Amino acid sequence: MYILGIDPGLAIVGWGVVEYHNNKFTTLGYGAITTPAGIDVEQRLLMIYDGLDKIIKKYKPDQMAIEELFFNTNQKTAIAVAEARGVIMLCGIQNKIPLYEYTPLQVKQAVVGYGRAEKKQVIAMTNVILDLKESPKLDDTSDALAIAVCHGHTSGSALKDFYNQKKKKLL
Repeated sequence: MYILGIDPGLAIVGWGVVEYHNNKFTTLGYGAITTPAGIDVEQRLLMIYDGLDKIIKKYKPDQMAIEELFFNTNQKTAIAVAEARGVIMLCGIQNKIPLYEYTPLQVKQAVVGYGRAEKKQVIAMTNVILDLKESPKLDDTSDALAIAVCHGHTSGSALKDFYNQKKKKLL
């Protein structure tokens, strides 16, 4: 199963695609969609949609996992991230990809085994799980890969059903 992990944002959308099979992960690709400050929000949202659509068309993920909105004290930032999440979710839906959401606590628990783990611990463990020689340049990209790993670890029975359905189609 190919899983697309997404760390949403308006300036930076981290993404990572992994294959999860027999409790093993293989990294297929990762990066970030970036939008420049100083242009209209609508244009930035369109850039996010177009960038994500290209990634989906290239990797053809079976499922998409996205981080739930963590509401902090900056309401303006939260609104911008919520708008970006909406565009990301729309893109997934229009490409007929099932969508799953995870809180930061769930991601930390699934990747590190401790829901209050620090960001450095999550990045280090994600690198180990995915056998990455070095961390991606942007934390947003590392976060997206961690979200994909979280989905693989927490959706085991759903993944078994997915592979059984694929086998039946092949037979």
